[in-house]
Amino acid sequence: MAIERFPSFGLATPPAPRAIGADEAIALLKGGQAKPASLLAYGNGRSYGDSCQNQAGAVVDMRSLNRIHAFNAETGVLEADAGVLLSDIIAHAAPYGFFPAVVPGTQFVTLGGAIANDVHGKNHHRRGTFGCHVESFTLLRSDGRTHRCSATDNARLFAATIGGMGLTGLILSASIRLMRVHSLDIVEKATPFRDLGEFFDLAEAADQANEYAVAWIDQLAGGRNSGRGLLLSGNHAEHGSHAASRVGGNFSVPVQPPFNVLSRPFLTAFNAAYRWRKSRATVPRRAGYQGFFFPLDGVRNWNRLYGPKGLFQHQSGMPEETAREAVPALLAAARKAGQGSFLTVLKRFGSIRSPALLSFPRPGYTLTLDFPNKGAATLTLLRELDRITVEAGGAVNPYKDARMGAEIFASSFPEWQRLEALRDHAFMSDFWARTAKRLDA
Repeated sequence: MAIERFPSFGLATPPAPRAIGADEAIALLKGGQAKPASLLAYGNGRSYGDSCQNQAGAVVDMRSLNRIHAFNAETGVLEADAGVLLSDIIAHAAPYGFFPAVVPGTQFVTLGGAIANDVHGKNHHRRGTFGCHVESFTLLRSDGRTHRCSATDNARLFAATIGGMGLTGLILSASIRLMRVHSLDIVEKATPFRDLGEFFDLAEAADQANEYAVAWIDQLAGGRNSGRGLLLSGNHAEHGSHAASRVGGNFSVPVQPPFNVLSRPFLTAFNAAYRWRKSRATVPRRAGYQGFFFPLDGVRNWNRLYGPKGLFQHQSGMPEETAREAVPALLAAARKAGQGSFLTVLKRFGSIRSPALLSFPRPGYTLTLDFPNKGAATLTLLRELDRITVEAGGAVNPYKDARMGAEIFASSFPEWQRLEALRDHAFMSDFWARTAKRLDA
């Protein structure tokens, strides 16, 4: 298999040196022939960092396991292989009036990847994480056995695998609960805010009134415009379409340019255009689900715009009591470093607990920033963002990360050893090797 097919989405870390098919990996595991640290499931490559890479062994291409086996149109329970994409699940369930209860910012993630990363969406305040809606899954481990895992069967493995970043074994299939919706269309409203103080005053009420809520921040704006942005809220339209639209978009970045296209002048113009376009929705308007949930999916391979060095994404989460100071400090640090973020997203997490042993979302707020990789200068900034986050009692998202230190991971996830105790010895990732294994040593 070609190496080029198995990078991380951020393109700032080396691609997988070796990949094998799911059938080959299953045969190795069932035969008890998988060597230590030799395997790691690879879904559709939408993880930004190195949690989907395994330089010490091989990644397992799970995309051949792509069948939907059953769907109950009364209960919304769907059974499918781990390699099925969320876009396929949406298309299958939409005619029956169902939609995934939780979707991340792209529909091009696999079912297994969504479970392994315990992804979250714009409605964490109402639905929690993806793991909250997992009924069960089958997990193949290096003991050669296929384990059925649920909240009552193999409960410890169930909790460790959700959010376990693929380290407990190979998820083969899963059963999840979808939610009933009026339609796929979204009634969207944009509420401008002048600064972060005004956003925090609006956020809780927006969560209480809406299924979905997320804020876009004009990260480059300084002075009296510092912290301005738009609070975008939405609900499924009562009378709308039940047909999934074509995925993939009409635009593509066919080749990687030799330099970062997303320069500061571009970002300034983009922010102005985005603010103008979205601010027209101050009166609620109907929007298609693709544009509301997955705006970047409309441009295939958009990550190539960052050039050959790729990008780093930094996602932090912090408690409500420290967020009003920490979020402005994070944005100020980026501006001081002269680094512009292509899309800057701020949203409020609710208090619904995930069944996962390690899950990134926690009550409070989360800020996501994307930076082009400018080498040492960007790494210095990211370390400063780590420091601000941890001092605020927060956490850095591991499945968005490509470089955090072991001590930052330990501060973010103090119970990491419980996952290490349940990790299958045949599975390893570059992320786990540079964080948990260093702590373990």
